[in-house]
Amino acid sequence: MCTVCGCGDPNAKPGAGHDHGHDRGHGHDHHHHHHDHDHHAHHTDAKGDLHFGHGIGGAHVPGMSQSRIVQIETDILAKNDHLALHNRERLEDAATLALNLVSSPGSGKTTLLARTATDLAREMPVAVIEGDQQTALDAERIRETGVPAIQVNTGKGCHLDADMVGRALNTLALQPGGVLFIENVGNLVCPAAFDLGEAAKVVILSVTEGEDKPLKYPDMFRAAGLMIINKSDLLPHVPFDAGRAVEFARRINPSIEVITLSALSGDGLDAWYGWIRRRAAELRRSA
Repeated sequence: MCTVCGCGDPNAKPGAGHDHGHDRGHGHDHHHHHHDHDHHAHHTDAKGDLHFGHGIGGAHVPGMSQSRIVQIETDILAKNDHLALHNRERLEDAATLALNLVSSPGSGKTTLLARTATDLAREMPVAVIEGDQQTALDAERIRETGVPAIQVNTGKGCHLDADMVGRALNTLALQPGGVLFIENVGNLVCPAAFDLGEAAKVVILSVTEGEDKPLKYPDMFRAAGLMIINKSDLLPHVPFDAGRAVEFARRINPSIEVITLSALSGDGLDAWYGWIRRRAAELRRSA
């Protein structure tokens, strides 16, 4: 996974030492040993296909053992979880529902978010944190709706982390009883492992992507509380089996909820807005 290949450090290389520093007083160095091989990290099947990630680390980094991968991942995620806990406490104190929107690029995530922000802002406070590797294009698009948005550019990083979100919260005024949408970097792999302090992950699957995505990217669909099947207006024109997509998602995560909609035509948006209202009401009751 990305936590062991240096995605958060533009100077890091797979298997090389890298340091993750935090202004909040956290710091940790990892020294990777280039000759610490583990031959149980993959196997070759009868067809000659290579399957990596069969060791305890579930990932492959050249020159690093599976036990070392687990050690590094545990260290990084523990620090992230500590920061995520602080974010969650801040959001709960502000009575703000935080939703982490995750998807592959091109799913229609920003289009859905812009329409959602416009519609819901009429009845509740809405704020947005936009995550991308570069540019502020998506944040500007949200700001045009009148909703406050903070852009977080990750550089070579392939996901947002709790520290990035915490810093964005420092500059984003949250209104009680509102909702905060966190649009993660387009990626169905790395964001699955990183808690940002959100109430739920919402995975968005476009009908143009194929119904097999839950099986190909199980960690993301296992971590999500809701799957949105987007671009339903294209269903008559693409070979996408919505029933199989739901079947595959529930094979991975039996409790995942599913909403089918079109951010372009508006079909299904009422169900999506109703889901948000219910989650916001649950948060208010618990507070």
